Amino acid sequence: GSGIMAERLTDDVGLQLLANAGATVGVLYAIILMFGPVSGAHFNPVVTLSDAALTKRSWSDVTPYIVAQIAGGAVGVMLANLMFELDAINMSDKVRDGSGQYIAEVVATFGLVFLIFSLVRTGRDALAAGAVATYIGGAYWFTSSTSFANPAVSVARTLSNTFAGIDPGSMPMFIVMQLTGAALAVAAIRVIYPKDCA
Repeated sequence: GSGIMAERLTDDVGLQLLANAGATVGVLYAIILMFGPVSGAHFNPVVTLSDAALTKRSWSDVTPYIVAQIAGGAVGVMLANLMFELDAINMSDKVRDGSGQYIAEVVATFGLVFLIFSLVRTGRDALAAGAVATYIGGAYWFTSSTSFANPAVSVARTLSNTFAGIDPGSMPMFIVMQLTGAALAVAAIRVIYPKDCA
């Protein structure tokens, strides 16, 4: 929705990114606070997979979480499209590819997963809402991919032919890079924070 609004308010791509990032930071902070007590604020399949790899979370929880994350993302994009009087499903033709963007997705996802589990493993998980929202806002600007860092977001954004969209053909490699970043973060957490304080 913020991507659509940004496109309608200005033709300046820098201002579009600023508006999109600012809205994402604010809403991400709020929804982490809202849903943290319900699901651990798991909106991201790589966070759920990393949690199962690093904690006592049952692997049987992973599939229902990922299904809910992808479904939630898709419904959210369709609602955003409808709010702005677009077709509910509005397939993106915004190609996002190239080694720079792929490396950016590894970096963005690594940083996100490492941040979350460094906080959890040091008993500072109460800081997660602000830290995660701030990190994602920053990563919009310091990565060439604008930091999707979330396979459910990658899938959902194929349904939005707007500033925030991604062509369906670009999406699979983004997900591969996100899984790679998460796997590297899990390995790093095991080395740097080997004990879970939570």
